[in-house]
Amino acid sequence: MWRKAHCPSLIVLVCVLLASLAVARTAVAQQQKNFLWRVQSKTATAYILGSVHFLKPENYPLNPVIERAFERSSVLAVEANVNDPGKLDLQNLMDRVFYPENDGLDKHVSREAYQYIENQMGKLGLPLEMVSRQRPWFLALTFEALELMRLGFDPQYGIDMHFLSKAQGAKSIVELESLDEQINMLSGFSDVEQEAFLVYTLKNLKALGPQSKEVVRAWTAGDTRAIESVVSQSVKEDPRLVPVLRRLLDDRNGKMVSKIEGYLRSGQTHLVVVGAGHLVGDKGILKALRDRGFLVQQL
Repeated sequence: MWRKAHCPSLIVLVCVLLASLAVARTAVAQQQKNFLWRVQSKTATAYILGSVHFLKPENYPLNPVIERAFERSSVLAVEANVNDPGKLDLQNLMDRVFYPENDGLDKHVSREAYQYIENQMGKLGLPLEMVSRQRPWFLALTFEALELMRLGFDPQYGIDMHFLSKAQGAKSIVELESLDEQINMLSGFSDVEQEAFLVYTLKNLKALGPQSKEVVRAWTAGDTRAIESVVSQSVKEDPRLVPVLRRLLDDRNGKMVSKIEGYLRSGQTHLVVVGAGHLVGDKGILKALRDRGFLVQQL
């Protein structure tokens, strides 16, 4: 009798508790800060979302606050639309990635750096001949991407790719830069700067695992100080990277801010997805927008 009388009541109680937990989880998700900001002018709104370009399936679903910002936007703005490679000048890419015949890596880096690169190639099980005509900036990005993928991260799960896929055929897509602009910028570093970039990347490969975990943790928590610390770590370890970081971040930030100002005059709502490192610090996009009088609120 007890079981017959009380089972329905217990089931109702369990359902009520589960519903309460679901409401509580939703409330926590809404209260949690994200790496997302709402920027407002008198006539328009732009949501600025920091991107992590390599993530894992387990990092999804995203916080509903982020997805709602996408839903409320009529235009998606990204650094470069990697889903539209038809705009890329392939000959320019080849010229910027590879040295011409009778030229090679050994003629553009110091003897010490070349020996170090040769040793690292051996440890990775790769013949140096395989990369001897590739420019250092491209090698640096390639080895970093390969290590991230070995650790389980995938560019297909990057924040920018997530929203580019969702926006395809559903929203307008605009670019803050272009693939060609990015390639020209990266290949424009001097030989000395490219050498420093590559050597630092190779030395930092072992630290990429814990560093990436910290980036994901900070991004998920909306922790700008932690992201800024990760960004500045490289120049603390190797001052030769100061001009590299300035061109990778600071110089581009000014141009991006000008584009975002245009969005805020357009009357349309934009979701702007840009690398998280561009948003933080005294020369970051968010501070520049505040300094120009826009209302900037973290969500």
